[in-house]
Amino acid sequence: MSAKPLPSLARALVLLLRPYRRRVILAGVALVVAAMAMLGVGQGLRAVIDKGFAAGDAAWLDRTLAAMFGVIALLAAATYTRFYNVSWLGERVTADLRRQVFDHLLTLPPAWFESGRTGEVISRLTADTAQIESTVGSSLSIALRNALLLIGGLIMLFTTSIKLTLLVLAGVPLVVVPIVFFGRRVRHMARESQARIADLGSRIDETIHEIRVVQAYGHEDIDRQDFTRLVEQSFDTARARISSRSWLIVAVMVLVFGAIAFILWIGGHDVLAGRISAGQLSAFVFYAAMVAGSMGALSEVWGDLQRTAGATERLMELLAARSNLTAPPHPVALPAPVRGEVAFCTAGFAYPTRPDSPALADFDLTVSPGETVALVGPSGAGKTTVFQLLLRFYDPQSGHIMIDGIPLDRMDPRQLRQHIALVPQEAVIFATTVAENVRYARPDASLEEVRAACAAAYADDFVRQLPEGYDAWLGERGVRLSGGQRQRIAIARAILADRPILLLDEATSSLDAESERLVQAALEGLMKDRTTLVIAHRLATVQQAHRIVVMEHGHIIETGNHRQLIDQGGLYAHLASLQFTA
Repeated sequence: MSAKPLPSLARALVLLLRPYRRRVILAGVALVVAAMAMLGVGQGLRAVIDKGFAAGDAAWLDRTLAAMFGVIALLAAATYTRFYNVSWLGERVTADLRRQVFDHLLTLPPAWFESGRTGEVISRLTADTAQIESTVGSSLSIALRNALLLIGGLIMLFTTSIKLTLLVLAGVPLVVVPIVFFGRRVRHMARESQARIADLGSRIDETIHEIRVVQAYGHEDIDRQDFTRLVEQSFDTARARISSRSWLIVAVMVLVFGAIAFILWIGGHDVLAGRISAGQLSAFVFYAAMVAGSMGALSEVWGDLQRTAGATERLMELLAARSNLTAPPHPVALPAPVRGEVAFCTAGFAYPTRPDSPALADFDLTVSPGETVALVGPSGAGKTTVFQLLLRFYDPQSGHIMIDGIPLDRMDPRQLRQHIALVPQEAVIFATTVAENVRYARPDASLEEVRAACAAAYADDFVRQLPEGYDAWLGERGVRLSGGQRQRIAIARAILADRPILLLDEATSSLDAESERLVQAALEGLMKDRTTLVIAHRLATVQQAHRIVVMEHGHIIETGNHRQLIDQGGLYAHLASLQFTA
């Protein structure tokens, strides 16, 4: 797997917001108007005190208050426009990001997911994107608004009293230092907190998925204790982060408002000495409070931005992951019609997690069009690896694999897989209806075609007995069906796909005798006129195969039909004697 450089938070936000630049501009204009209106309130306050109250001019007071009401109305309208648009942007960007991440996940090979955890991926797709939504839809707008008020307030402070403003600026370093110090701690703790949440998600997903095993072995108390430990770890990390943010806010507020009290003491003496007017001091205090509030808000938002930076890094790491199993610049398509000849030519492969333990070594196998070949052997012999390589979930490190004479690495993986149907050992049923489960390989298939496929798979009878028939909701992982019923739905899916190459991974291993009889009958119809590779542990199910290939430690050690292999007296004969004698 390769990775691209991670973009910064600012660059990532720019990329996300670029398609909606008009709405960003509208929100920006509203933000500037609201900030200017807020600054204008201070000047209105100064005029009310100096020319209204102090001068005793009632008419001037009326006009000034009316003008201030107009400014406040403008402030309200601009605030509404800003709030609506930035909230819309937050929701829109989050939806786009979730779709982008999910789309990217579908391009990663199974090997990537084997090295990670589902719960962590779900956490990144939900919790981290929610953090970015909060930033774009709220925190970023608050930060920009307060930055404008801070700059505008400082300008108005200088125009009101240079002496008092210099005193205010002298205290700025006292505020900036804790922001930087605590901000770094908050960012580090934010990543830790998000990692702990991912641990929780992984544990929940694993426990709920395997709830039957958990309860069957009475493991509930231990799982409760383990989950409590993870919850407390998450809480401790969050508590440390909250403590750092709280100290940051407290430090800024104490320093800033302490400075305002000091300025009021100095300014009050200047008013008494006649160096400034009461209106100027009032306006100065108003702007000083605005600057202080802005800095306090920025210090608080800074913590959110640090958390968002951590979330963005995690998401960008996900988006930066790349699959090495990509389509070549000029992929070669299989000739039509596809004959289905499969050839492994001295293929060698070791899984990335076990590089010193080859799963296949100098593996040579050719399967003719329409031939049924069974792969048998002990666990770890390499049978499943043959399927993984043929589906191009991995590429061999040596040798090559061909279909109809074309190497797989010269094809587009998606186009390649459109010619292969898979019936796994554990039937995969999705949380949707019967019809949609069967349609999974051909979403455009009609209901009549779905019914025909189910009839061929001996599934139509039990489907019709379900309360809603083909519209029956099967629940998560098909919990409403028996094992044999799930397997027949999976076979119906493969029948409907109608692909020239068929891979069967021990499709009857966990079934009762009646279900096995029906599934085996369905498989016989499915295998007809198709190139079929069958992984089998139960040798009784493959006695009619055209050829049986016996594997051990990634090598082919025997080849022949059932009778020939029995007569050879090798590994197959040994396995057969164990099973058939039992």
